[in-house]
Amino acid sequence: MLFGKKKEKIHFNPGNRDDGVDENYVEQEVNNIEEDDVEVVLNNEENIDKKFSGNNSLSKYVELGRIMISMLKDVKNGSYKNIPWFTIATIVMAFLYILNPMDIVPDFIPGIGYIDDVAILTMGVGWIESDLHRYLDWRMENNLGI
Repeated sequence: MLFGKKKEKIHFNPGNRDDGVDENYVEQEVNNIEEDDVEVVLNNEENIDKKFSGNNSLSKYVELGRIMISMLKDVKNGSYKNIPWFTIATIVMAFLYILNPMDIVPDFIPGIGYIDDVAILTMGVGWIESDLHRYLDWRMENNLGI
């Protein structure tokens, strides 16, 4: 049990996306996410926010990143329970990838260093989009804002 969620083999449905990312690799990484990985993400919230807020390709995702961190916090503290483990793992996997400066395309390469980060984030959000909408609806219904 992770955050009260049973970790089961997931049905992986990437939708109709052809974004050039190796989906088998991403599926394997999502399946390998553990509760300690969630803690790493939550402990690096400021670093994630800095990466999103910088003058790079990720800056347009800053609010989305904050929503996903907020979702992880609400799941961890038990106030939000309507979320499958796959969604938690997808968010964590995307953030861990973004935190890694030496990923497929190293972040220090001017102009292209964040292309792979954007691809991973976009693909992950595509998979969990309906869960993000449900979470935002829940926040609005409970007068918690966005």
